[in-house]
Amino acid sequence: MSALRSEVLKLYKSLLREGSKFSNYNFRMYALRRVKDKFHGHKLETDPKKIDALISSANQNLDIIRRQVIVGNLYKTDNLVIEKNVS
Repeated sequence: MSALRSEVLKLYKSLLREGSKFSNYNFRMYALRRVKDKFHGHKLETDPKKIDALISSANQNLDIIRRQVIVGNLYKTDNLVIEKNVS
């Protein structure tokens, strides 16, 4: 059970790390919010088959996020006002 927990935590951190790489603020916040909501919504899941399906789905989403970050970096835009540091 400990190995499964560490695998899930590693996957969670990887999804958050990759989601934070979006250059577009809206995509970045959406990805981070979606990852957090999905993981917190399923944290009490105990069915092993359902957990395996969720892990598989999360790995597929990780691959999708990685590809989308690459594509998004090809078409960078200026930062939004909310992202700029006021000094």
